[in-house]
Amino acid sequence: MRIRVVGAGVMGRGIAQWAVTAGHTVELADARPEAVDEAVGFVSGMLGRAVEKGRTSAEDAAAAVERLVPLRSPLAPGDGVDLVVEAVLEDLAVKTELFTGLEKVLPASAVLATNTSSLSVTRIAAGLTDPSRLAGLHFFNPVPLMRIAEVVPGAATRPGVVPFLVDLVEKSGHRAVVVADTPGFLVNHAGRGLITEALALLEEDVADAAGIDRIARDVLGLRMGPFELTDLTGLDVTASVIDTVWQGFRHSERLRPSYLTPNRVAAGLHGRKTGRGFYEHGPGAPVAPAEPPVTGDAARPVHVPGDAPDAQEVRRVLRAEGAVLDEGARPGDRCVVLVPVWGTTVAEAVAELGLPAGRTLGVDPLSLGARRRVLAMTPASDPNAVRDARAVLARSGEAAVPVSVVRDTAGSVAQRLLASMVSVAASIAERAIAAPADIDLAVTAGLGYPHGPLAWGDRIGAARMLALHRALYGTTGDPRYRPTRWVTERARLGLPLTEAGAPPPHAAR
Repeated sequence: MRIRVVGAGVMGRGIAQWAVTAGHTVELADARPEAVDEAVGFVSGMLGRAVEKGRTSAEDAAAAVERLVPLRSPLAPGDGVDLVVEAVLEDLAVKTELFTGLEKVLPASAVLATNTSSLSVTRIAAGLTDPSRLAGLHFFNPVPLMRIAEVVPGAATRPGVVPFLVDLVEKSGHRAVVVADTPGFLVNHAGRGLITEALALLEEDVADAAGIDRIARDVLGLRMGPFELTDLTGLDVTASVIDTVWQGFRHSERLRPSYLTPNRVAAGLHGRKTGRGFYEHGPGAPVAPAEPPVTGDAARPVHVPGDAPDAQEVRRVLRAEGAVLDEGARPGDRCVVLVPVWGTTVAEAVAELGLPAGRTLGVDPLSLGARRRVLAMTPASDPNAVRDARAVLARSGEAAVPVSVVRDTAGSVAQRLLASMVSVAASIAERAIAAPADIDLAVTAGLGYPHGPLAWGDRIGAARMLALHRALYGTTGDPRYRPTRWVTERARLGLPLTEAGAPPPHAAR
């Protein structure tokens, strides 16, 4: 296949490298001819590196470089071009002008694709004489390593274009997901669940950025915490995506931005590229602050109230680790009280169960089998009780487990992050923006989560996820946490969250 890539920046040269490696001939063009020469040199260098690391042979690398054809003009005639992939400035007028020129110099059979990450595919196509030939083909940086692409039909895209692009992507070594033309498409939309909730937790001073990141990594299993990831991608970029998706969905409460970001962006706290974001970066930058040592009395008796499954599990774990359990109907005078919370607060348990406020703390059930445990303290917590409860939770057989102490909030940190990720993915599914399987595929491949959000919800259980969403909503009154129809229906019907169900009759029209 002959592909013309217009735009020789980071994305364009990445797309070109992916395509020539897959065996396609690539015409590479840019408004700046010198950028094309730089991109050709970059691709040649990357393929040379692949040879050095044993990932490809010298012959295959040389053949791939031969398939890279530099053009002096993006609008050069090209009778043999099958596909154009545009990767230029994220500006509607610029893209529309480019495609208007391309449809005049390329055959009518050539498919036009935009790599836009934020603009409407339909609006770009609307400026063409034949809008039916254009679709979105959105890759992620670095393209050769991020083996996923979103195929986005516009409102006027003809039926054959989508299967053509899906087939091209799949046969060229990447996975393809078909996504409706909506703000943020799929990956950028789904990614808002984690970062918007992390920012909300930071707003509320539940924990600092490093503390939230530790819980996200060690309890949820994410490779990078939300603030580490934001520093890597750039807060200016992240904030723009947050606002674009929120505004595009008419100020959906589930996607509500944080007041923290505008001032940080204005101050240049963008992350690694500016030397400072939520963390310090660069030579001589301080490492993240060390966690305080465990100094409490691990032999202090612990009372876990109630007979609910979470309470039974806390007692089982503590008993297995040799903790001293107070098994009385009411907590003794000396013990600390550990309440497992699921979408609710420690303060609510203190009031409902008549527990001693100074000695009652919360434990997140999600953290019991994880690499880190999470302890929640209230404004009434006695510092000695916090210290001793942390020591009890930190003892896990012969090995110590790190314990994060956070402020009491509905659901604690990990539950809120997970609930938000599942809710946003469920709202994508119920709008039919993408199929459930494609949502999970795109998120694991594009965002690196250990599980797709819907499959993750199924690991917890649809009914338990619904209970978490209802508890968060009921405890806070914040519409951000209102249960989705997708989760509610599947929990009531005993279906997994990954179940798409039969399509409605109108879907076949």
